[in-house]
Amino acid sequence: MKERLLRFARSTRAGEPIRGRQIYILPTRYGVLFAVLVVAVFIGAQNYGNNLAFLLAFQLAAVGQITMHQTWRNLRGLRLAATPMGRVYAGEPARFAIQVETTDGRERPAVQIDGVAGRALVDCGPDRDASGTLGVPTQCRGLLPLGRLTVSTRYPLGLLRAWSYVDTDAVAVVYPRPALRCDLPADPTYGGAEQGSLGVGADDFVGLRGYRPGDAPSRLDWKTLARERGLHTRQFGGDRADRLWLSFDALAPLDTEQRLAMLCRGVLDAERGGRHYGLRLPGEVIEPGHGARHAERCLTALALFGAPK
Repeated sequence: MKERLLRFARSTRAGEPIRGRQIYILPTRYGVLFAVLVVAVFIGAQNYGNNLAFLLAFQLAAVGQITMHQTWRNLRGLRLAATPMGRVYAGEPARFAIQVETTDGRERPAVQIDGVAGRALVDCGPDRDASGTLGVPTQCRGLLPLGRLTVSTRYPLGLLRAWSYVDTDAVAVVYPRPALRCDLPADPTYGGAEQGSLGVGADDFVGLRGYRPGDAPSRLDWKTLARERGLHTRQFGGDRADRLWLSFDALAPLDTEQRLAMLCRGVLDAERGGRHYGLRLPGEVIEPGHGARHAERCLTALALFGAPK
């Protein structure tokens, strides 16, 4: 029933100011007690004909009316924007940055923003914007939209609650949860670069790569093996950049999600080790490369694998 009612609620889009007709307001439980108190004082003033009691009742009623206007005004004209933050792997909370700004330069204290499972409380100053962070739990890879936000306030006395709905377009890409290790079989198409591309100093350590038969024992990194992260070989400046193909079909005995988890670990290890790596998925091939943008492209392809285009 609640979801059906929300479909008919007035809402605004992210980036647009909240208008007065899009704000709803109701008394809190303290507001109800306050209203009962005002009525009780007014009835007592009528029964006893006490002018001071009449004055008190009218003053309390005026305070309630002014409070209602201030609570409604605290939301009117606010503008919200939301953007995803950082990398997110399945099982970790996706974080969204919420930017709140005013359109009239007035101070907006105690503004509360509620998402699906997160909450942020911000104070907008007269000459500065406010920002907060919302976390959304994740269970599987893919696209995670932030969806509708509820912006509310109980300023200034907590007697009334005003709220409005803001629809956002922010979408986080949830990557597969990386496996503990990536054991890819030997690739017959493996090849190295013809020229050294890992620096000019022969003694400068530049990263790690996966172990291959024939590597010198003196270059093995035994610390990563002791941490159960697999056996790796240390690379130094002047070495040739290794090219690695991460192939979905090479992990045939495993199911789809296990393959994607191992490929995700392979991308992270290859990027950390400074290797040139490519990704082969059914229907998509990403040529070997390296760097943060290449890693994001590979991880996004793994996150959206099997999703409709």
